[in-house]
Amino acid sequence: MPNGGVRIAMWSGPRNISTAMMRSWGNRPDTFVMDEPFYAYYLKRTGTAHPGAEEVVATGETNWRKIVAKLTGPVPNNTGIFYQKQMTHHLLPEIDRGWLAQVTNCFLIRDPADVIVSYMKKNNEPALEDLGFVQQAEIFDFVRRETDSIAPVIDADDVLRAPKRVLKLLCDAVGVEFSPAMLSWPRGPRLTDGIWAKYWYAEVENSTSFHPFRPRVGEVPERLRDVYERCQEFYEKLHPHRLH
Repeated sequence: MPNGGVRIAMWSGPRNISTAMMRSWGNRPDTFVMDEPFYAYYLKRTGTAHPGAEEVVATGETNWRKIVAKLTGPVPNNTGIFYQKQMTHHLLPEIDRGWLAQVTNCFLIRDPADVIVSYMKKNNEPALEDLGFVQQAEIFDFVRRETDSIAPVIDADDVLRAPKRVLKLLCDAVGVEFSPAMLSWPRGPRLTDGIWAKYWYAEVENSTSFHPFRPRVGEVPERLRDVYERCQEFYEKLHPHRLH
């Protein structure tokens, strides 16, 4: 790794357990976490109507080259691990992918039906590009071609059923020692949370650990069946590679 340390880029779509996973890594004393570094750039470039979008753009970095320089630069705060919570749909096509070779890429996947049912609580008509599955597969394939290897993949359901076991497998895969600190954390917000936390993180702020696995409540409506089937196609590309 350049400049020392381990840089973990965890690529996830929305409505996953990505923020809880950031809590898990952020509770390690040897880890600095960064929350969705491309979010402001994504909002400015696409004009997507998200809660607090103007504030996110006004306070965030909107030059993708400067963002990449931070992600591949010195590990912050002299910690050994730099954990980057990344949303797959934020990595827009014009952003050069070459920097991905300088980080340890990991992929957090979730059953598309669970994602869609959860997403509908915020937006009742999600489009395919909103859900991140297409982009996740594209990033996965790029990393596979560039490194000639399979990046670590974890499934949210597996994490919730057996967090200690899956986190140990993940730590082994990225070359760091597992820490029991990853299994629970203090309730409340974090300074490292994005400014958008007040709109999205209420559940995580009230949590102290990964919540137990719960079966999905509700089904994908017929009007979103085509979107679901496309997401399922890309989910099934990564699912066989998951650590379990």
